[in-house]
Amino acid sequence: MLTDAEANLARLVREAGQRELESLLSGEADASDTYLEVHAGAGGTEAQDWAEMLLRMYMRWAEQHGNKVEWLEESPGEEAGIKSATIRIIGENAYGWLKTESGVHRLVRISPFDANSRRHTSFASVWVYPVVDDKIEVEVQDKYLRVDTYRSQGAGGQHVNKTDSAVRFTYTLPGSEPVVVACQSERSQHQNRAHAMSMLKARLYEIELQRREAVVDAMNATKTDIGWGHQIRSYVLQPYQLVKDLRTEVETSNTGAVLDGDLDRFLAASLAQRIKGADAAAEEKTR
Repeated sequence: MLTDAEANLARLVREAGQRELESLLSGEADASDTYLEVHAGAGGTEAQDWAEMLLRMYMRWAEQHGNKVEWLEESPGEEAGIKSATIRIIGENAYGWLKTESGVHRLVRISPFDANSRRHTSFASVWVYPVVDDKIEVEVQDKYLRVDTYRSQGAGGQHVNKTDSAVRFTYTLPGSEPVVVACQSERSQHQNRAHAMSMLKARLYEIELQRREAVVDAMNATKTDIGWGHQIRSYVLQPYQLVKDLRTEVETSNTGAVLDGDLDRFLAASLAQRIKGADAAAEEKTR
């Protein structure tokens, strides 16, 4: 009887944990596919290599969860890595799971690009925003939109077209920071324009979602501006092994697994903290 009781209790704990995770994905756009951008910080080749490592980490996470990944844009580094890249992750609740990943990620390691084998600290920023479907109307005013075309970049292959088919949109509302998106995945400039417009609308929608969540962020301080010195997670590979989320205090010494896409513990903790912040905001409003 005791053995059966222990087994039943373990089953209930697992079921309760699953129900809790499902309850975290109840936001307005959580069920949507997501765009994910990675940008290298200052630091040249070392930072660009770190940006590529981060991009691979998220692509591995997506593959492990049965999601499809579409490559949209890439600006390669001079020697290694990437200056920036944008992918689309297609799958149920892709945005809901990854929405708390926006921010600055910090890496500490012995640089493979340093002949003296010195320890380096590198930064890269991640920006996550939902794919907007046709049911959501987002107004884009032409007078604030600048369109630039340029030649696609990259290592070559079927994704890269050597004509001026790549498209960059810069949208600047009065009193607001410019919103920039780019697409070079298609051979047709017309198709790249369509993709870029979808990305721009998605970014504007995410900005609106952030505005609505300003009260929650003030109560909970779970989300920081994307800027150097505001890192959300630290990845230390030298002199010890540790990945630590600076918002939730969740940490692990299994750095290899994390960089290979094992992010669920960090994602779940960040989502749970955001829900607690929303509850606190609602309680404060009631008072």
